Order: sequence, then C-alpha cells, then structure tokens
Amino acid sequence: MASIGEFDPLNNIVPATKIEVTVSCRSSLTAFFVLCLFAVVVLYVQGIGTKEWREFGRTEVIDNTLNPNFVRKFFLDFFFEEKQNLRFDVYNVDSRSSNISKFDFLGQTFCTLGEIIGSAGGRLEKSLSGIPGKKLGSIIFVAEELSNCRDIATMQLCANKLDKKDFFGKSDPFLVFYRSNEDGTFTICHKTEVVKNTLNPVWQPFTIPVRALCNGDYDRTVKVDVYDWDRDGSHDFIGEFTTSYRDFSRGQNQFNVYEVLNPKKKGKKKKYINSGTVTLLSFKVESEYTFVDFIRGGTQLNFTVAIDFTASNGDPSQPTSLHYINPYQMNAYAMALKAVGEIIQDYDSDKLFPAYGFGAKLPPDGKISHAFPLSGDYDNPNCVGIDGVLEAYFRSLRTVQLYGPTNFSPVISQVARSAQDVTDGSQYFVLLIITDGVISDMVQTKEAVVNVSRLDRSHCSATIPSTDPMEELDGDEIRVSSRGRFAERDIVQFVPFRDYMDRSGNQVLSMARLAKDVLAEIPEQLLGFMKSRGIEPRPALSPSDLPELHRHI
Repeated sequence: MASIGEFDPLNNIVPATKIEVTVSCRSSLTAFFVLCLFAVVVLYVQGIGTKEWREFGRTEVIDNTLNPNFVRKFFLDFFFEEKQNLRFDVYNVDSRSSNISKFDFLGQTFCTLGEIIGSAGGRLEKSLSGIPGKKLGSIIFVAEELSNCRDIATMQLCANKLDKKDFFGKSDPFLVFYRSNEDGTFTICHKTEVVKNTLNPVWQPFTIPVRALCNGDYDRTVKVDVYDWDRDGSHDFIGEFTTSYRDFSRGQNQFNVYEVLNPKKKGKKKKYINSGTVTLLSFKVESEYTFVDFIRGGTQLNFTVAIDFTASNGDPSQPTSLHYINPYQMNAYAMALKAVGEIIQDYDSDKLFPAYGFGAKLPPDGKISHAFPLSGDYDNPNCVGIDGVLEAYFRSLRTVQLYGPTNFSPVISQVARSAQDVTDGSQYFVLLIITDGVISDMVQTKEAVVNVSRLDRSHCSATIPSTDPMEELDGDEIRVSSRGRFAERDIVQFVPFRDYMDRSGNQVLSMARLAKDVLAEIPEQLLGFMKSRGIEPRPALSPSDLPELHRHI
C-alpha cells in the first residue's frame, strides 16, 4: 500500500497528505473575547465547484479563558494542486444546543490550507474580524503533516507533594501535554481531568494516538505542564517537566519519576528543590485499527430503517405532507431513505434490510403499533434492497392510518433484540430513524438508548424538520443518561433534515450532504464498540472468501 504522499501505481493517483491543524485564540486589550465564557471554533470548507461553505468540524468548548488553546484538532487532506479555502468562526456557546444560530458570534477569519502550511514553521496568526468597531483578537493555526504511525498509547500518572495553590484548600491539579515542534515551539495534544483538593492526585488512565504525542518521532521532546484549576479560568502554574515517548515506553521505573520544576520559583529561591513529582504508573501501546480493517476482515453492517407514520406529518394526499405521494417526485422521507441506504448497502452482503414503521393504526382493527414491519410479515421484516424498502414504505402509506404518538423506544428495543446475540464483531447494526422530530417518549427512549449502548449498534436520525429536544439523544458533548445510568458510548447521530434542503432545487447534492453527515459517526462508533470489547479485526478476506453476491457485483 502506498504511503501518504507516495504515488500509487494501482490507482494512478497521489494519495492526499494528511495535515493536522491545531487552533488557539489570543485576545487583544479591548478584545471581544472578554465576553467569551465558553469558546468554540467552527471550521468551514468551501466547495471547489459550488463555492458553498460547509461545516467541517468543531473544537471542544473551553470555558472561562481569554486565550483558549484547543486540544481537538482538525485533520484535513492537503492537495497541492488545489486552492483549499477555509473559514474559521469563533463563538461563545451559551446553551446546550449544538445549533450555531443560538451561539454568540465572536469573529472569523479566512485563509487557505496552503497558507497555513507555507507559513514559517507551519504557524500562521490571523486577526479576527466580522464585528464592526471591535478589536477581536487573533486566531493561531499550527499545521503538521501526520505520520503513518497507527499505534495508540494508554498511560496513567500520579503526583506527589505538589505545591499548594489554593488559600482555603489544597490544589486542584491537572496535566497539559505538549509535543515539541521543529522551530522550538510546542503544540498542545492532551489535557487530563482535574482532581479536586489534593496535592497527591492520581489521574485516570487515558489513551492518546502516538502520532499526536510525537508524530512518530520517539525521541521528540514532550513537555508536561502541571496546573491548579481555577473556576475563573486563570489556572495557576505549578510547574513543568519534559520527557519523550521513548522514555514513557519504558513503563514504570525509577527513570519515569519526574521533578516538577517552576522556573520562576527556582530563580527566586536558593533552597528551592522542586514543586513536587509526577510518576508514570503504567504505559502500554496497542495498534490502532481502522474502520476499513474491520470491513476488509468481513464485518458486515446490518442496516435497519424505522419510519415515522404519525399524523403530525400531514395527510399523504396533500402536497404539504412530508409523506406526500407524488408520482413525479420523491417525498422527504423517501429522499432521506434512499440517500443513506444507497451508501450503507454496499457494506451488507445479503442486501436484506428490516424496515419498520411506528405511530400508525393498522388494518383491519385499527390497532396502534410502534414497531410494525413494512413488509407486513412479522416473522420476516426484511425488504430486498433499498428499492424494496421504498416499495414497502409506499405500500404501507396506502394501507395504514397515520396516527400517534411518536414513540421511539418500542422500535429501538425491537431491533436491539437482533443484535444482542452477536458479540464477536462479525456484524454491526445500524438503525436509521426518519421522523418529523416531535418525540413523545423521551424518558423511555433515553432508557432504551442506555440499554443498547453496550451492544454493537448505532442509531442515526434524519429528522424532518428538526426540533431541539431530539438533540438530547445525541451524546457528542453530554452522554445520554437515564435513572442515574449513562450510556457506555455515544451511539446516536442527530441530523436535522431541513438544513440540507438545497435552495436551488438540487436534490442530488442536498441528499449527498445529508447522507454524509448522517453516517459520519458510524466508523468511530463501530471502532469504539470493538475496542471496548477487545475485538480485533480478522485478516482481510481473499476473493474466494467473499460472499457469492459480492463476487459477482
């Protein structure tokens, strides 16, 4: 296989170079950042043909600081021959919503990826603009090409006799890890959690990609700062030490006990020895498997769809209905189903997809069901291919009565039963729920999500239109919980359908964007499950091992 940036004679292309972009912000004396309590940076990329700006990703939210250094990176494919326009918007997040329209805009800047890479040392500082009459400070980018190293390191550290920084208590210590750059600067790569009110903290084990820690250079300097956390964001510096990946890899021994030194205190006090010590308790390295590794090893994605048949969608005979039966054009539900299904079906060899409806009265007795098979056969809910699902959907529209309420939990529990006996990683289950977003059983649905988070399953929702309560199920920032129990992992991806309706009427483009974002978290969720269960991918299948259907495609 060709390495990054190497010519691949089999595909006759040069693979993209992977670039990691780290972001930080700096305030000016009159910076608008003074109002920024919860800062986040959102990256937009511009399409080459459409010139349309699309959200690429977001940093984590950092609270109570004028000069946030974000740990979450942006990973971009760099093409020398293209002008890759980027836009970075800075916001103050003052609500739990992920909807940007509810954030306070603090400024923006524009640049190209080549501009960042081509700057001295791969470091570019740009002024923020966008609010007339305000000096908004600046935003700093640091770019570095990523190595091919796929190892991940898990380590745990503790400290002993750290300096006391709090007047009424001890200290609330946390660690910040930086990797060194060629120009002598440092790039943040990890923060530990805060351990409250102790001078002898033991931090939780954490996992970090080796390339994030040292980019494959085992002797590269790693600097670790020790801070005392303060609520107002003005964290007190306790001290620092330096090490390297190679030193860490030796594990727990006398050489991995580090003196925490504070240069200012050392310069002022002749009898100063140190500000405490930090000890490496454990260190191990594992290979980081990819989504493709599991697919090549034979893991199948089992795709199930559940469609909202409640009356809030409107009468299917009327053009205003989301279920409108139009002989000349697909309705919103059909478009979403087709866009997502046509992508995911490539990873399911038998092309048999269970399809359910919920919230309808069924013939002949008008009984309300929240998990009825669109095929009409409770013993066999499968439809053949995405076209088969669409046929069953339109057939059901003509035979059932839209009713209510909109209950998710029955269909989640129904399809979860098919996943509970598969524990070897040979299958991964994906449930797509297409709904108008008005959910009636949020408490029960949260309970169902928490229960199935231990299974090899993901849930993605294309919501038509969107409503904020649906976002409670998307655990990107806050893990879903029910009755004091938290979901083992984030298994829900919420996507508001209305954000993808192309004003120019280009349904192909808008549905491609919808499918991309609906499915975006599936690979990471699959990997999270496999890792949590210690499941490794099987060796890549040879052509003779592939299912008969795949060999003839």
